[in-house]
Amino acid sequence: MKLRVLAGVLALVVAGGLGACSGGSASSGDSADGRTTIDVWLMRDSVSTRFQKEFVAGFEAAHPDIEVKVQIQEWDGIGEKVTAALAGNDAPDVIETGNTQVAQFAQSGGLLDLSDKVGELGGGDWLKGLAEPGAYEGRQYGIPYYAANRVVIYRTDLFEKAGIDAAAIKTRDQWLAATRKLNSSGTQGIYLPGQMWYALAGFIWDEGGDLATRSGSTWKGALDSPQALRGMDFYKQLQALGKGPKDADEAQPPQAEVMAKGQVAQIISTPGGANVVTENNPDLKGKLGFFPVPGKTAAQPGSVFIGGSDLVVPAASGKQDAAFTFVKELTGDAWQRKLAAAMSYVPNKTTLADAVAADPGASAMAAGAAVGRATPNTPGWAAVEAKNPIKDYLTAVLTGADAKDAAADASTAITEAMKTGS
Repeated sequence: MKLRVLAGVLALVVAGGLGACSGGSASSGDSADGRTTIDVWLMRDSVSTRFQKEFVAGFEAAHPDIEVKVQIQEWDGIGEKVTAALAGNDAPDVIETGNTQVAQFAQSGGLLDLSDKVGELGGGDWLKGLAEPGAYEGRQYGIPYYAANRVVIYRTDLFEKAGIDAAAIKTRDQWLAATRKLNSSGTQGIYLPGQMWYALAGFIWDEGGDLATRSGSTWKGALDSPQALRGMDFYKQLQALGKGPKDADEAQPPQAEVMAKGQVAQIISTPGGANVVTENNPDLKGKLGFFPVPGKTAAQPGSVFIGGSDLVVPAASGKQDAAFTFVKELTGDAWQRKLAAAMSYVPNKTTLADAVAADPGASAMAAGAAVGRATPNTPGWAAVEAKNPIKDYLTAVLTGADAKDAAADASTAITEAMKTGS
């Protein structure tokens, strides 16, 4: 789910098909009882210990010839650790990776090409925001695992007092009108910090623009397109309906803690932000609701950045058949439904959205996830996020700079960062 800056990607010769690969692995080999042992790297806090244990027990019961050894990894430094593992002889057999990290790992040649397994895995129904960044140069390496994305968390009591029906807010214009009405009597209509660039990305996508575009093998920044500038204009209008700082993101200060102070009607956050709000202000329990980020028209919700994880199989694994069996089970419908119920995540397929229908926050996420997107699918994007000229661009425009000029400067910075990062 979290995008990390990677060290240089090292070359590795890709082995052949699932059953034909040779070479070493971090796997412990076969168990004394003849079972195949696979080593699996999963990320800390991606799933609960309870769910992890339930899945492993269920998997081993269904596949008694396979033993699973899970190693929990930390998000900090995981890019460098995976890169090193893929380039050596001690790679695990399955790795959970952030959906936007797959391109960097695939570029090295260190991942198994699973393109011929997409149909078997039900890939036609995968969320695009997980599936598309899991592919690289037309080949599928990452298999969608779970998704999470931002929604609008709102104060139900303030909406009721203002006579606003949140369920009726389907368009951005309706959202602006409601937020203007809420932005009075000491209440911020919305707390939107100036550098929440993921939210800006969604508004740009709704207008038909993008953060960067590709022509042949060349990527260039695209914040200065007419479509992207319209997305920026909407962000500026919305941000003005509150007191969010123009030179900080949602973490400085933590926006859920700001909402907990009682003077904010809305924030844009993953649903988990509501828990932080009520932990800091128990008086707000039962007074928070959720709705998808509204779209440009009522035809569909607004585009949102899809965070989440994919599962990959290293090319160096000597247990690729067993590894694929593990991936197939964990990303299959039965366990996806259980995962959604246990963790309030969005399942990896649009056809499984009903699994979270009873969860208000997760169901709002699922509605947005159906039209969600990911950042530009290029290994060079990590360098963009490292410098993040998009944040500087937002602050510049919100503090009075000409949007077109600032966008041109930011687009140039994006282009140069992608060149150095590829």
